[in-house]
This record gives sequence, C-alpha cells and structure tokens, in this order.
Amino acid sequence: MQVTETLNSGLKREIKITVPAGDMEARLAKRLSDAKDKVRINGFRPGKVPMQHLRKMYGKSFMAEVVNEILSDSTRTIISDRGEKAAMQPEVKMTEDEKEAEKILAGGADFEFSLAYEVIPAIEIKEFSDIKVSRPVYDVPETEIDEQVNRVAESARTYEPKKGKAEEGDRLTIDYVGKIDGVAFDGGTGGDQPLVLGSKEFIPGFEEQLIGAKEGDEKLVTVTFPENYQAAHLAGKEATFDVTVKEVAAPGKLEVNDDTAKNLGLESLEKLREIVRSQIENQFGAMTRQKVKRQLLDQLDENYKFEAPSKLVEAEFNNIWSQVTRDLELAGRTFADEETTEEEARAEYQRLAERRVRLGLVLAEIGEKAGVTVTDEELQRGLFDTVRRYPASQQQEVFDFYRNNPSALVNLRAPLFEEKVVDHLLSQISVTDKKVSKEELMADDEDEAAEKPAKKASAKKAKVETAEAAEGEEPKKKAAPKKKAKEADAE
Repeated sequence: MQVTETLNSGLKREIKITVPAGDMEARLAKRLSDAKDKVRINGFRPGKVPMQHLRKMYGKSFMAEVVNEILSDSTRTIISDRGEKAAMQPEVKMTEDEKEAEKILAGGADFEFSLAYEVIPAIEIKEFSDIKVSRPVYDVPETEIDEQVNRVAESARTYEPKKGKAEEGDRLTIDYVGKIDGVAFDGGTGGDQPLVLGSKEFIPGFEEQLIGAKEGDEKLVTVTFPENYQAAHLAGKEATFDVTVKEVAAPGKLEVNDDTAKNLGLESLEKLREIVRSQIENQFGAMTRQKVKRQLLDQLDENYKFEAPSKLVEAEFNNIWSQVTRDLELAGRTFADEETTEEEARAEYQRLAERRVRLGLVLAEIGEKAGVTVTDEELQRGLFDTVRRYPASQQQEVFDFYRNNPSALVNLRAPLFEEKVVDHLLSQISVTDKKVSKEELMADDEDEAAEKPAKKASAKKAKVETAEAAEGEEPKKKAAPKKKAKEADAE
C-alpha cells in the first residue's frame, strides 16, 4: 500500500492511497480459500469446489468486500499513523469510470482512492493560574420562600359555588369558542375550563370582561392577541370568544399548613418549604453556574486563538442558523423586527459558531490531558434527565430513540463531558464569591447579549432549549386565549 500526500494547506489534507493489484489478488485468494469449505454448490462435494469455479461465481462480490474492508480499516489507520486527528469523517474519492472499476474488481488493476479531510490543530494547553472568575451568589431570603409557598398553596385552595356576580379572585368554569372574522379557529375552543379571575392566565383583556358574570350567562368577549403571541397565525389579530359561564365559585380561606401540604401529596408544611427552597436554590444556582461558566469560557476564548476546522464551523453554524430562522418563522417575525439584517445576523452567528468550535476543541484537549471521562452510569443519569424534560406521553418514545441510536447517545455524552471539564477547571483556577441581588444575578451579561444579533427573545433558542423543555413542563393546552405560564409550581 502506497500513501502519498497530495495536499497540505492549513488544516486541509488530501492523500492518495494505492493498493497494488497483487495485494488485492492476495486478499481475494485468502477470502476464496476461507469460503471453499463453507459454500455449497450443486454438483460438487463440500470442500471440492475448484478454485477457478469459485472465483467465477464469487470473485467480484468477494473483491467488493475487500475494497470495503480496505476503505474501512485503512482510513483510520493511515490518519492515525500520520499522527493526525480528522475533524470529521474523511471524504473518500474513487474512480467513477465503470470499466476501470470492473478491472479492479476483476483483479486486473491497482485500487486507487483518495482521502480529503481537515485535521484538528495541535493545541498547547496553557497554565490556568491567570484565569480568575467571580461567582455571583444570591442568598434566598425567607420572604421569597414564603411567597412561593403561598403560590403553590393556591393550587390547593378550595372554592365553593356561589350565586351572584363574579368578582376578582372568584373561579369560573367556562366553555368558549374563539372566532376570527366570525370563523372558529383551530385551538380556540375549550370546555369546562377553570379560570380564576385576576390570575392573568389568559391573554390581556379576557378575564376583565368576565367580572360581574353570573352562572348561566353567555358573554361575548373581544380581545386582540399580542403581537408576540406564541401562535404566529394569531399574533396581533382581533378575536371574539363566545363564553358560557357554567359556574361561579368563591375562594375559601388560603390555608398554609400541614393539611395544605398533605393535599399536595406531601407529609408536612416543612417538607413543602424544603422542596420549594430546593427548587429556588437550584434555579438561582443554575444562573450562577451559567455566569461563572461564561466568564471561564470568555477567558479561554481570549487565550486560545487558532484556525478552527471549517467543516466543523460550517456544521455548527448550520445548526444555529436553522434554529434561529425556525424561531423567527414560528414567531412570525423578521430580522428587521429584531433590529438587524440577515447579513449582519449571519456574520454574528458565524463568529459564534467559530467560537463554539474553538472552545469545544480546547475543552476536549484539557479533558483528555486531565483524564476526564463520562462513565456509563453518568450517561444513564444524563439520559434519564433528558427524558424527564419531555411530556410524560413522549418519554418512552424519547428513551427508545436514544437507546436505539448510538450516535444520539454520543451527542448526549458531549455536554456531560464538557460540564465535567468545566468542573475540573473550576477546581484549578481562582474563584471568588460575590454577594449579589436577585436582579443582578438575573440580568443578562453584555457578552451574552452580544451573542444574540437577533436582539429579541425569538433568537434565544439558538443557544438554549425552550423554557418548557428545560423545565420539563408539558405543552400547554391548545386553548387559544391562554398565555404561557411563567412559573412552575412545586411538585
């Protein structure tokens, strides 16, 4: 086998491989010999089939197997022997001439092919002593715990049917049919829908028009969907809702005690407070982690400037861009609405893709040198965490998808590996805690905002999952007037 380098420019490589016809013939002869005692051909006793006859019947198919074997095995070996790491699967080029291909399969010509690929650049890991990050810490006050416990307790509040007009705080049970230009629209119909007046659960203007309604009343509610409504086909449109009030119920006293906790499936109020505290601390802890990680990555980005493999950058950009354009389409918005242009957005997201690829390579090198690995147990936990983010009705399907697709599991392993490398780095660098307010912790960093050329919320999904997926909420009901919930109850 002869290996000749035909291109070495920057990170790009092309090599030509020639396997002499004699070597191909030797491989074929061995394969035929191995098959001689196994094949069954009418007219011949087992093991007595003449080699020439065997070659005539199976020569081309066996030689095709030899070709595939060479392509599969030699690609990895050749690149490894050159001391290189391919950024992506090499592109294989072979002859497209049918006559030449026939000669190769017949053992009458050398087998020639070429590999085109980009290498991962050599990265020299620097000392971490000059990296310093500030960790924002928000101490959750008891009053915030109390407020959230009260909101959770609302779900266990009792209501008693009442006669007379509905007031703010009362719970209505309603049927409704939404119409635009007099025509009912998909998702605009609901039945036996509970609605607490003043909860702001429905779009602005809907609940206010039901104050004063009585059981049995039929109301015509007119509202305008917000310009940024999640269903783009309804955004900004005026709609009417034929509403039938089936029941008016007054709220009972809000009790926050052990009985309330038991109604929520918990053994005591203290347990409820413990769960609420844990959820709030986890929420703010995740924000702290994100800000610390961003500081770390920003400094790594400054410390490591090198050419990133173009194919990796292209793949990363395509992932980002498809998400951005899909989000804009779903929101019914344009780049002009986001105070930018497509050209400017492309340039910004191209830079973001290059940054991500470079940092990914740096973290991979740091992790490899530090011996960071993701165990099967950690991968299994990561799989279960991912599955729990989906609605219960989809969880088995998602679980089966990952279990049946090894490549998907590999993609799941990557973020787990990255987080472990970040943990390793945080143990090596200077980290200083800084007390901050909730507003300071929740504020977007300037650097983070710079990564969003599409400045409004519609572009955020290019970097993170939607809030519903991240928090494991089920998709909201299709009832058109409902807004997306902003807070999740403790479970």
